[in-house]
Amino acid sequence: MRFKIILEEDEDVGGFIASCSGLPGCFSQGDTVEEAIENIKEAIQVCLESLAEDELHKPF
Repeated sequence: MRFKIILEEDEDVGGFIASCSGLPGCFSQGDTVEEAIENIKEAIQVCLESLAEDELHKPF
């Protein structure tokens, strides 16, 4: 799967904030662009696993 990510420079604290527009509430951050991208990839994986788990526990 491919997801669009948005990277923004965090002017207050420094580093970068990453979000995934296709998964509301899926955010991460990093000190560098590369770190923020790697961290959002992990966050996307966790979000997808959580959504799959929720589907398993849905009542019929």
